Amino acid sequence: MKNPPMPFTALHLDTMETRRKALLAGLTILPALFLLIMLNGCAGIPAPTEQMALSTAAVGQAGKAGATEMAPAELQLAREKLDKAKLAMTKEDFDDARKLAEQAQVDAQLAEVKSRSGTAGKAAGELREGTRVLREELDRKNK
Repeated sequence: MKNPPMPFTALHLDTMETRRKALLAGLTILPALFLLIMLNGCAGIPAPTEQMALSTAAVGQAGKAGATEMAPAELQLAREKLDKAKLAMTKEDFDDARKLAEQAQVDAQLAEVKSRSGTAGKAAGELREGTRVLREELDRKNK
C-alpha cells in the first residue's frame, strides 16, 4: 500500500523550518566570511619595491639625459610623485605608493624623451647652420 499523502500544512512547516535553519546558518557564517575577506584584502597588496626601483631609476636616467635643462617641469613632477610614493611606502599604503610610483616613472620618461628630443633638435639646428656655412663658402669659391 502507498503511504497516505502528507497534509499540506505539515509539508509547508517542514519547508519553512528548513529555510529558517539555512538562514541561521548563513547568518552565523557571514561575519566570519566577511572578516576573512577583509584580512585577505589587507594582506593581498604587496609592497611595490620593484616599481619604486624602476621609478627611481627612471628619474635618475631623465636627469642624466639633461631633463633638468630641457624638461624641468616634467622632471620636478616626477620627483614630487616619487617623494609622495616613498611617503606612502612608510605609511604602508602600498596601493597609493604603487600608483604614485607608476606616475612618477611615466613623468620621468616623458622628461627624458623631451630632453632627448630637445637635444636632437639642437643638434639638427647646429647641423643646418654648419651646412649653411659650407654652402656659403662653396658659393664664394665658385664665383
